[in-house]
Amino acid sequence: MSLLEVVDLSAAYGPIQVLHGISLTVDAGEVVVVLGANGAGKTTALRAISGLVAAKGELRFDGVSILGRHPESIAHRGVSHVPQGRGTLAGLTVDENMRLGAYSRRDREGIAADLAEWYDTFPPLAKRRSQTAGTMSGGEQQMLAVARSLMSRPRLLLLDEPSLGLAPLVTKQLFETLATVNRERGIAMLLVEQNAALALELAARGYVLEAGEIVASGTAENLSRDGEIRKAYLGR
Repeated sequence: MSLLEVVDLSAAYGPIQVLHGISLTVDAGEVVVVLGANGAGKTTALRAISGLVAAKGELRFDGVSILGRHPESIAHRGVSHVPQGRGTLAGLTVDENMRLGAYSRRDREGIAADLAEWYDTFPPLAKRRSQTAGTMSGGEQQMLAVARSLMSRPRLLLLDEPSLGLAPLVTKQLFETLATVNRERGIAMLLVEQNAALALELAARGYVLEAGEIVASGTAENLSRDGEIRKAYLGR
């Protein structure tokens, strides 16, 4: 049984249908990427999984249906969403943002241990604990968004375009950190990303979404070798 099972999932914004019955899975500890052009429905897929968009179909996490549940309930079960645009609270300090990520937890010692671990994992954040998030660089804010989500101790991390607006070197460092987190903590990840080359290096499997439908899927290695996908997303 997969950790996340999405079966025939459809979603719309009013009369505009965005997802047309997509199906995908993410196993425990696995990294899966969803590739697609702007407007393909990638962000809507993540928002539907995390309960931010009403959807139809089947949506199970660890064997339990989460379709129609409130986002807080889904997050409490172990799904954490890093939205496109980072979503950090600009007027709060780095430390306040981090602690908000653990808002549903009551284990003070565990929270303190996780704060220390993620500050160690993301050194720039440790240097800016008292700095307001809105005054940091885009790369630092993205690190904060990821670290804050990890403070909830998720089993599945939903990542929506984490490289958006970041310099190539910062993007590379972020993806290396995500690989380390996945390898050392076993946190599964469902990644929406336009930097297909880096995403396929990180992921074990992938799906290609076009106009709200899954048009291709397979191992990351096979997708990276597919001629049409290479031309469309890898630029070669």
